[in-house]
Parts: sequence; C-alpha cells; structure tokens
Amino acid sequence: MFGIGELTILLLVIVAVLAVKRLPDLVRSAGKAARILKSEKQELKDEGRSEGEGGGPSQPAPRVIRGETTERDTTP
Repeated sequence: MFGIGELTILLLVIVAVLAVKRLPDLVRSAGKAARILKSEKQELKDEGRSEGEGGGPSQPAPRVIRGETTERDTTP
C-alpha cells in the first residue's frame, strides 16, 4: 500500500495546505518574539556595563516586589 516515505510526504503536504492561512501570523509573532528577546538581551548588557564600571564585580541590588505575604503550611 503506502510506505513510510509516502505517508510522510502526504502528511507534510496536508500540514502545509492547512497551515497556509496561519503561516504569516506565525512568522510575524516569531519575529516579534525575536525582537523582544534581542532588546531584553541588549538591556541586560547595558545594565551590566553601568554597574560594572565602578570597579570589581558587584552584586546587583535585590529587587523588592510589593505584594501579598502568605504563610506556608508546615504541618505534615
């Protein structure tokens, strides 16, 4: 009947036909994600340069995030 190669090609053709409508959106969102990651990476590099200019390796100040405090349940 059909071999593995023929089934693979058939499956790829079906996926390509069904994905044609969504492909531009996928590529667009992947581009946006890449730009965001690139800008975040650059921002972290810039932060590291500005903190490291004062001398030796320095620890960044801890970030304080205000929010709700909850207690852990320590009973077994």
